Amino acid sequence: MADKIERIKCLIIGSGPAGYTAAIYAARADMHPVMYTGLEPGGQLTTTTEVDNFPGYPEGVDGPTMMVQLQQQAERFGTEVRIGMVTSVDFSKEVGGIHKVTVDNAKEVEAETVIISTGATAKYLGLPSEQKLRGGGVSACAVCDGFFYKNQEVAIVGGGDTAAEEATYLANICSKVTMLVRGDEMRASKAMQHRVANTPNIDLKFNTEVEEVVGGQVVEGLKMINSNTGEREEIKITGLFIAIGHKPNTEIFKGQIDMDPTGYIITKGKSTKTNAPGVFASGDVQDKEYRQAITAAGTGCMAALDAERYLAAVESKEEVSA
Repeated sequence: MADKIERIKCLIIGSGPAGYTAAIYAARADMHPVMYTGLEPGGQLTTTTEVDNFPGYPEGVDGPTMMVQLQQQAERFGTEVRIGMVTSVDFSKEVGGIHKVTVDNAKEVEAETVIISTGATAKYLGLPSEQKLRGGGVSACAVCDGFFYKNQEVAIVGGGDTAAEEATYLANICSKVTMLVRGDEMRASKAMQHRVANTPNIDLKFNTEVEEVVGGQVVEGLKMINSNTGEREEIKITGLFIAIGHKPNTEIFKGQIDMDPTGYIITKGKSTKTNAPGVFASGDVQDKEYRQAITAAGTGCMAALDAERYLAAVESKEEVSA
């Protein structure tokens, strides 16, 4: 006889600040949440050495420690945290419908509500020297880590609006910002281009690519090459910021829920509701504007509250019809 398929009241996919916050609220609402962590338990913060901008940590905290503490808090209220990767989904389009989820291409579970908190992955250059120094001076978030490079010389790679915004942000903190643009012009809006051009301590270099990030344990310098002339240059820096975009982790949800052209999940109004009843999205998977741990946690709270209200509405209708 086949094993009975497990039915879960609230299934959380992903384990960053959004997922754990959703779990805390869902557990306290007696929704008995089950979380599947994905391949990177704790999300992007597990690769961050210091977190100084999350409320409640006056002395700061390192990313992995913060994620462990969030997991412990979620588990204290009854969340079941499971190591596993959701590999496919079949979301019901009916209110009160049951969603079917496959874990690790093998185990099938059913869920009354689903909270998607799979996050987004920062795009990197792919250089071995860059990957070696992630957390040692290489960062994909100037707002998160720029403070640590106050009055120091840094570099940023990218030519879009995000890169321009982060370059000007860094310029207010750092003594000098070298901005590397791969092509012969920036892709940023004209307003952002003017802002970069009018910031005196930004050194803008076009047709320039990173050849190597210099340093043993921490970033000490940068080797660059001009793609037009072949001219090489090396500068001394203490931090390198990569601003070439993020990729939302939404591949398995394609065809199941609405997304924008870049793959971010579309939520309704100020809620975390998707177009699939009983499916909610929180954190960086639906937020391409802020991408902060605190905003992810906020939407995790919202998703749990939205899920709780959804279940209450479904149950009340069932009672009326019974």
